[in-house]
Amino acid sequence: MKIVADDKIPALKGVFEPYAKVNYLPGKEISKEDLKDADALIVRTRTKCNEALLKNSKVRLVTTATIGTDHMDLDWLNKAGIKWYNAPGCNSGSVRQYLASILANLIIEGMVPTKKTIGIVGVGMVGAKVAQIATALGFKVLLNDPPRQRKENSNIFCDLPYLLKNSDIITFHTPLNKDGQDASYHLFNKDSIPLLKTNAIIINSSRGEICQTQALIEGLKKGIIARIVLDVWENEPNIHPQLHKKVWLGTPHIAGYSVDGKANGTIKTVHAIAKEFSIPLTNWQPKSLPLPKKSTIKLTENQEPDYLIAAKAILKTYDIKQDDEKLRMNPGDFEKLRGEYPPRREFHIWTIIPHSNTNKKTIEMLKDIGFKIA
Repeated sequence: MKIVADDKIPALKGVFEPYAKVNYLPGKEISKEDLKDADALIVRTRTKCNEALLKNSKVRLVTTATIGTDHMDLDWLNKAGIKWYNAPGCNSGSVRQYLASILANLIIEGMVPTKKTIGIVGVGMVGAKVAQIATALGFKVLLNDPPRQRKENSNIFCDLPYLLKNSDIITFHTPLNKDGQDASYHLFNKDSIPLLKTNAIIINSSRGEICQTQALIEGLKKGIIARIVLDVWENEPNIHPQLHKKVWLGTPHIAGYSVDGKANGTIKTVHAIAKEFSIPLTNWQPKSLPLPKKSTIKLTENQEPDYLIAAKAILKTYDIKQDDEKLRMNPGDFEKLRGEYPPRREFHIWTIIPHSNTNKKTIEMLKDIGFKIA
């Protein structure tokens, strides 16, 4: 059999070679010609999987090592009889760490979590983990997720206008739907601006088209939005230069790019192909993943609030400001920065060594965040 795969999918090279011919190509360059005699296609978000690419090919399974499927024409794939598979939840822990780094930087600047409310739009696997980390740090949390609210008939959710009016920080974790009951294209738009609390902070790490570029610029200009954090952008990698200059933090679509998140996507992809083609890899795991040079964090004697101690620990594992600086210096390197993203490990790899005076409440908070405690 033959497999065509995006050449940036980690830990994949060598896995299928004993059973198939594998052709690795840059995701944006995979063409109809490449797929003529292919049985399976493995992609990330940069390959548009549609009729133009796949018509008359032999491909019977398309897998994406990502949560999202908006780069896949699912209606056409279903009509064409081509099976497809995504990797739901694969990078949820990574996005959780990304949001934790944002919140940690705000805390370092003086924000007191118990005095602020975070509104989470989209409470699937990612949004639920963001809610957990926000709660662990002491923030009040509002949740908006119409599909879940309909399904669960639960009073834990609120509508979007209420969330916008009552949240100091608003973070988007919804899939991109162009139409239908849960259309999310430009979910945040110019009509959203009057609803916001003054000095609101807007974060988007879902899909760029969820937030209308001009609405974000207008909100900043009017002084209603105080800060914006964007990991995803409309028309990326060709990001809006004016908006990029105005955001507080901007990164090149890497929120889900921890080593753990990418490995999870690869694992789910390998298992899906193995099952479909009866290849003995249905229990495959990467042999090893890179570790940080130092994976212990030693706490010192101090009387700081628990949330401030936790914020400093979070930033030792990952500081979003480093990624912001790289993109700010070279916005034209958006794809290069994604493709060459350095290893980042999530909280469970790190061990906290408490000081003798570290109180139980602080230790419990660090455990809730995901750290191991020595």
